[in-house]
Amino acid sequence: MYWKPNPLIIIGLAAASAPIVAHAKIYVSIEQAQKILIPNKPLTKNPIIITDDLQDRMRSASSIRHPFRGDRIWKAADGGWFIVDEVVGKHEMITYAVALSPSGAVTGIEILDYVESYGYEVAEAQWRNQFIGKTAADPIKLNQDIQNIGGATLSCKHLTDGVKRIAVLHEIALKNQTQASKAK
Repeated sequence: MYWKPNPLIIIGLAAASAPIVAHAKIYVSIEQAQKILIPNKPLTKNPIIITDDLQDRMRSASSIRHPFRGDRIWKAADGGWFIVDEVVGKHEMITYAVALSPSGAVTGIEILDYVESYGYEVAEAQWRNQFIGKTAADPIKLNQDIQNIGGATLSCKHLTDGVKRIAVLHEIALKNQTQASKAK
């Protein structure tokens, strides 16, 4: 007796061992996000050094472990800020931008890159608009003052924590720069 493999089993095994591929979606570039979030205002790149102490303070306020990069900060002519950051979604990085008023209130968020194959609903304006007006003094916590999206829980949590990190960055490191500019 000769064994003859069932073609359906072979196809099923091949499909089961095939890698799951996520396709990156670029929603907007940094330049486009700048025009959307801070329209008609000149921006000046304003990198800062992120000391270990500053990194630790932002980490304890937000629980984000991925290090913040201080080279993606711009200051607007009116004293507002445009900051690009990254957080992990479920497995892959989400790149996003946050605009802050001179007082540190969130004026808008744009998703730049989203690589995950699900949870992309965090890019919808309705969800992102929940952050508008939030400052470091607000909880900025998922299921507390920010609503979750079913099927995108980790992306929602990590982006929420990332926005908290940006708000805390303003409170700790950027607010003094805004006040110093006004004093001149």
